[in-house]
Amino acid sequence: MADLQRLEDALKQDGGEVREAGPADAVDGVPATAVARPASADGVAGVLREATAQGLVTVARGAATALDWGAPPERVDLVLDTTGLDRLVEHGAGDLVAVAEAGLPVAALLETVGAAAQELVVDLPPERLEGGSTVGGALSTGASGPRRLQRGGIRDLVLGATVVLADGTVASSGGKVVKNVAGYDLAKLLTGAYGTLGVVVRAAFRLHPARPERAFVLATGPLADVAARARDVVASQLAPAAVEIDRPAGSDVAEAAVLLEGSGNAVGPRAAAAAEVLGGRVQDVPPGWWAALPGAMRAEPVETYAKATATLTGVAGLLVAALEAEQRYGVGVALRGTAAGVLHVVVTGSPEATASAVGHLRGAAPSPREGTVTVLRASRDVRAALDAWGPVGGLDIMRAVKRQLDPGRNLAPGRFVGGI
Repeated sequence: MADLQRLEDALKQDGGEVREAGPADAVDGVPATAVARPASADGVAGVLREATAQGLVTVARGAATALDWGAPPERVDLVLDTTGLDRLVEHGAGDLVAVAEAGLPVAALLETVGAAAQELVVDLPPERLEGGSTVGGALSTGASGPRRLQRGGIRDLVLGATVVLADGTVASSGGKVVKNVAGYDLAKLLTGAYGTLGVVVRAAFRLHPARPERAFVLATGPLADVAARARDVVASQLAPAAVEIDRPAGSDVAEAAVLLEGSGNAVGPRAAAAAEVLGGRVQDVPPGWWAALPGAMRAEPVETYAKATATLTGVAGLLVAALEAEQRYGVGVALRGTAAGVLHVVVTGSPEATASAVGHLRGAAPSPREGTVTVLRASRDVRAALDAWGPVGGLDIMRAVKRQLDPGRNLAPGRFVGGI
């Protein structure tokens, strides 16, 4: 059991708070014992030091918009609420850099830098953005959106981070920080690690100038045909900001949408040229599904949410595999994402049929290097019927890093691949 008084004492100089956990504090169905809400990096360090001394398992939480992604933790003794760290530390508009604390909502960061005609190109799903998704949460889940095609995901945009390890050590790496940890780029190492290696308390990001002119090109057609035409746009000299594909469950057709961005009069001609390549039409607004996750994404786990990757040429095979899985196993499979090979998948069906459908999708790529399907959200029954992560390369190295940074397995054990 957690000693709440000792945890409170660890936050005395911080102004944070500690309380008993309630039903709403469970992490992916795993109940918690206590919740700590520090107000500073020193507070995070103090409470983690004390929690580890007590042998507690800690899970960091921001706005909880993706707290049920990844695998459920083995147990939760302490939820570390990061929303008390909500400052924009620095906006160096001239350097196109922003430094933010982990609990700052991404929407608030976007609003501030947007006033200077700049943006952090993360393109979070509207569901998460409107739900208050935080800087730390976006890093923890390795967020990316349609415009990752041209400017990368959040892992490519983070310049450096200040991190608190399980024993309370405060470490930093990368740009806009003072103390560096030799051997690790902590900012990138912790991106997409689901809080299993350390708790990010502050991060620096590369910003981009906002591009005022936008045009979209849309086309619909048979799965393989749309994938091929979208691939041609990706490989063209038109420099699209994004090329997205949407295949609703049960459909034998897909829609492709191309985004062209720029300034002045450059966008119009490029959009017209893209329309010729895609065989589509030009419009000023995105399709209704743009940047959103596929399916209803209901809170109850009747749907299984996964992330699929494929090579540029493998996207067509993944789309066809979705249709085949529906026909063979009686499930619904919706796919949406970049034509360059990072797609969101929602499977609707019984646990056994869902597991079979995920296996079929994985079969579209002969090796992890050529494509993966990772189940991020699912019911207990679905998780029991399949390996959520599938084949993974470099697992021994990942486990060694976990042992180095969190030897006592005090940070969210079991949430990441291989039980990390």
